[in-house]
Amino acid sequence: MIKKLFRQMLVTQIVSSMTVTLCMLIDSIMIGRFLGVDAMSAYGLASPLLLVFAAFGSLISSGVQVMCGKTVGAGDREATDACYTVSVLLAAGISAVGLILVFLFLGPLTSLLGAGEPGPNNPVFGLTKDYITGFIIGAPAFLCAQIMVPYMQLLGSRTRLVAAVIAMTAADIALDLLNVFVFEGGTLGMGLASTVSYYIAVGVGAGVFLRKDCMFRLRPRLFQRKVCRELASYGVPTVVNQISMVFLVFLLNRLLLSVEGTVAVAAYSVISTVGNICYCFGSGTGSVAMMLAAIFYADRDRTSIRELVRVMTRSAVVLDVAVTVVGLLAATPLITLFLGQDVGAKAIAVFGLRLFVLSILPSSLNSTFKNYYQGVNRLRLTELISVLQNFVYPVAFAYLLSRFLGVTGIWLGFVCGETATLLSFSVLVWRHHGGFSLSADAYSMLDPTFGAAPEQCFERTIQSAEEAVEASEQICAFCRSREIDRKTAMLIGLSVEEMTVNIIEHGFTKDSREHNVDVRLVLEQDSRVIRIRDNCVSFDPTKYLELHHSDDPAAHIGLRMVMGMTKEAFYINTLGLNNLTLTM
Repeated sequence: MIKKLFRQMLVTQIVSSMTVTLCMLIDSIMIGRFLGVDAMSAYGLASPLLLVFAAFGSLISSGVQVMCGKTVGAGDREATDACYTVSVLLAAGISAVGLILVFLFLGPLTSLLGAGEPGPNNPVFGLTKDYITGFIIGAPAFLCAQIMVPYMQLLGSRTRLVAAVIAMTAADIALDLLNVFVFEGGTLGMGLASTVSYYIAVGVGAGVFLRKDCMFRLRPRLFQRKVCRELASYGVPTVVNQISMVFLVFLLNRLLLSVEGTVAVAAYSVISTVGNICYCFGSGTGSVAMMLAAIFYADRDRTSIRELVRVMTRSAVVLDVAVTVVGLLAATPLITLFLGQDVGAKAIAVFGLRLFVLSILPSSLNSTFKNYYQGVNRLRLTELISVLQNFVYPVAFAYLLSRFLGVTGIWLGFVCGETATLLSFSVLVWRHHGGFSLSADAYSMLDPTFGAAPEQCFERTIQSAEEAVEASEQICAFCRSREIDRKTAMLIGLSVEEMTVNIIEHGFTKDSREHNVDVRLVLEQDSRVIRIRDNCVSFDPTKYLELHHSDDPAAHIGLRMVMGMTKEAFYINTLGLNNLTLTM
């Protein structure tokens, strides 16, 4: 089920990861083709400021993925609502403060970004300032679009998420074309087109949060400093990652200006824009890994975490090998799409892109594992990978190699930096594991005491009524071998059989998709915990009994028998899965 779930979430997450980058990609193409190299340089110089806002969005979004994943996994509804409330109010507050500060200090900020001082001989300053002005008005929607993604994944609203991205993309293309051919609004118009597009995306996605059955509720009374600190602490590694990228872009822009001038900065703007789309595959894999890791970590499910590590690594390798091959083969037409026939910038950008795409595979593995480690509370390791990957190694290699190879050395800094990062954190993994190993167990970085001991845990995937009966018999034998009395062992086995057969008879037949049920029994010191997870249509057995109460002793006898033997029953539908936990 994990492999299937991961693939379903991955497609949506890759598409939704492009919510931040698609508008910037479209703007980059339009600016490069129709507004010229100076405008393209202005776009590149504005990028660090855009990344600062993206950093705040990522702080909240990744904090939500980890914190909400854990509260949902633990079944704490009030904590889930608190996380939702805090994230929404924080995004609103950060947007308001950011807008005010940018407009108050717009001129000095533009100069600080490398656009120089205003003057008739410096058109780049005005172009940079105009793009920032147009884009920054969309800051609230920009942040909302980022934090909506994990919530919509948890709700299983993947179709709506994709629809929001498609609407945003279509709107940005149409508005950019109108700006170029009708309004002639320059870089200001390009920024405004992105702003309107982000608001359209938020409008499409927001409807799902207004439904009565939405499991997230905005409850301002739950806004507390403690929750803010907890959310921020889970998101800090992502902020470290984003801030490292801000400094990287800033310093590489300065280095490129000193080595080759504005033509090289324009080429880097194109390369980084194409790279951001390529990185969506790695960041999408990482985001799914983080969310699932947080849920499984809260559930203390060691087996699922190991399987997750295997699946996410395989997915990252397969996807990014394909992306690398496409990037190498399509470098010239991709760069032409941005720069047209500008020979100087085009030659630098094509060669640079071919060197850059060699870094995509190690970069994807780095991003996937740092997100996974964030989900399992290895926050310091996540921060270390972020700083090494996005600042220390690429800047060091770019600076050193540029002394000997010029601009080529700067492009080589990416692949050298990503490879060095992968080797560096692998050394830490091997030290923790006690020796060299490429196994999922080693890279999962779990403590030996994490989760239930294997001898106290029974797990099985069921796909038919016959398998449900077999599982019931196996559970009885498993309980008896752990010195549980015959009657209790039999009742636990019958409970599992009753619930799984009900799912097979009533859930498997609702549609033509392939279904299965994952059963997990953990024998704890003072209780026996059964977790049943299936990928059928949403069904809450606890709520069903409340709504269909009957005085007839034969009505729903199997379900009533199971619930009568439980000390606690908790149900939640998340990620499109039914999750029922029974404490016997």
